[in-house]
Amino acid sequence: MNRSAATWPAAAAAAVLLGISFYALVAWLEQGQLSDVPVYVHYAELMRGGAVPYRDFHFEYPPAALPAMLLPSYMSWSYPTSFAVLMGVCGAGCIAAAASALRAVGAGAERTWVALLAIGVSPLVLGSLFDTRFDLWPTLLAVGALAAVVRDRPVVSGALLGLGFAAKLWPAVLLPIAVVHLWRRKGQAGAAAVVAAFAVVAAACFLPFAVLGADGLRAMFADQLNRPLQVESLGAAVLMAAQHLGMSPLATVSSHGAQGLSGRGAGLAADLSTVFEVMSVVAIWVVFARRRNGGGEAVLIAAAATVAALVAFDRVLSPQYLIWLAPFIPLVRGGRGVLAGGLLLLALGLTQTWFPWHYWPLALDHASPWSWYLLARDLALVALAGVLLLELSLARDSAAGRAGWPAARRAAA
Repeated sequence: MNRSAATWPAAAAAAVLLGISFYALVAWLEQGQLSDVPVYVHYAELMRGGAVPYRDFHFEYPPAALPAMLLPSYMSWSYPTSFAVLMGVCGAGCIAAAASALRAVGAGAERTWVALLAIGVSPLVLGSLFDTRFDLWPTLLAVGALAAVVRDRPVVSGALLGLGFAAKLWPAVLLPIAVVHLWRRKGQAGAAAVVAAFAVVAAACFLPFAVLGADGLRAMFADQLNRPLQVESLGAAVLMAAQHLGMSPLATVSSHGAQGLSGRGAGLAADLSTVFEVMSVVAIWVVFARRRNGGGEAVLIAAAATVAALVAFDRVLSPQYLIWLAPFIPLVRGGRGVLAGGLLLLALGLTQTWFPWHYWPLALDHASPWSWYLLARDLALVALAGVLLLELSLARDSAAGRAGWPAARRAAA
């Protein structure tokens, strides 16, 4: 069976499984619990009434998030159904992009089927989130950019990363990986092209609103970057465990549209979270850049490790952030890839133990056993990032993969 024959049936089956998972969410699991959809409806109504984001009303997200919220208001179904359909389309796009990336690195049929089916079932494992948050939109852009990187498409990858940055900021962490890989593959011109495409697309999204509503745009960045320690973050989980073991009680405060911790140690935990996050992401970039063999497989591992570290150590770890991981982790090959996939499924499943049904006892009262499940989930995410960093530092690309590198082609000539 050739690669195409193995890849696209697997992608089709995974898309069907994704559709079944979405139907189960909408019909049985969702039940209107802690949904962001009413917020999106509010923004869509304001925009359809002529209001300009950042200038006429506070908008908490970057500007390229707007299409995901506005488009469902023009669709023929109810807004919640239309939004779920749109996110389902984005999820199917993630599967297609992941399939393209796997085909580019020569993945076999068994690996391709397992990886894509894991993506397809992930909404059901995580539960009430995929169809009520817009995170599949920036995730689609990020996975699409990853597929373009391993296919040596600098302009496409840079443009998608720029649009992803303009949708939810975090896809920009993949830009250094793209630059290093495309420098190796296409030289200085390739690296410059990906950076230029990123800058042009991002600027095209941000500049109109910088002109129309500069103060509101600055407030959005401040809101995104200065949030307190969120109750589901690793630092908060450790503090809750310490509280159960005798530390002074912590208070929960509502801030920036979420619940954060206030009290002894919360500020320090937030600062340490940021330090660990930056250090871990930079460490992954450095390990990737220092590799002597940096083919497509290394790109997939480095991207998965970077997103995992970003999520694991963030001072804000909203449950929908795990959506970002779903298309990246299954792309990692080998035994450690299987281990990483198991850790991802564990983290997704543990999240569903308290969200949405037991979120408020956890957030307001730090109640047991939910706080212990939270700690276990966050430690699983840390272990996931560690496993991927280890795999990145030890993995070697195949002889077939190395044959496609420019240095190998020059030597053969």
